Amino acid sequence: MISEKDIIKIGSTQKPYGIKGEIVILFSREEFAEADSEYYFLMIDGIPVPFFIEEFTFTTDRSARVKFEDIEDEKDASKYLNLDVYISRSILTEENPEIEESWHLFVGYDIVDQSGNMIGTISDVDDSTLNVLFILSKDDEELLIPATEDFIIMIDDENKVIEMNLPEGLIDS
Repeated sequence: MISEKDIIKIGSTQKPYGIKGEIVILFSREEFAEADSEYYFLMIDGIPVPFFIEEFTFTTDRSARVKFEDIEDEKDASKYLNLDVYISRSILTEENPEIEESWHLFVGYDIVDQSGNMIGTISDVDDSTLNVLFILSKDDEELLIPATEDFIIMIDDENKVIEMNLPEGLIDS
């Protein structure tokens, strides 16, 4: 079974399109839409489920109509709306080397402090401003911390862990 740490969120399913079972996917970044993969993972009940792509048609630079195998009509397609869409981390970085430098690659990594205490897991990245933020989730709560090299002590790609030295008071409740 694939681990969440082996995949990266690239967008979400939006709405059905037409009567042949196509689904509109909105990608969080243009580069994600351009990744060439035979399948995407849809997160269903916390489990990444692979769906093989039959047809793929761009509608804008960040959205596409996707026809998955075994989804044959609008009724089938409507079962898979508002789900997060993921791609294999290795496929994404092979197809788009510029993604290697992206903070988005750290989605799924755990953030720990210098004592090894779990701060949270990166669930998303907000790069809408110059100050990029990691969006962490822990115990059904959301925490925003700056995604800056100044706070990063060590990145363990094998275990998907980032050790950070965060300023005092930044994560205190």
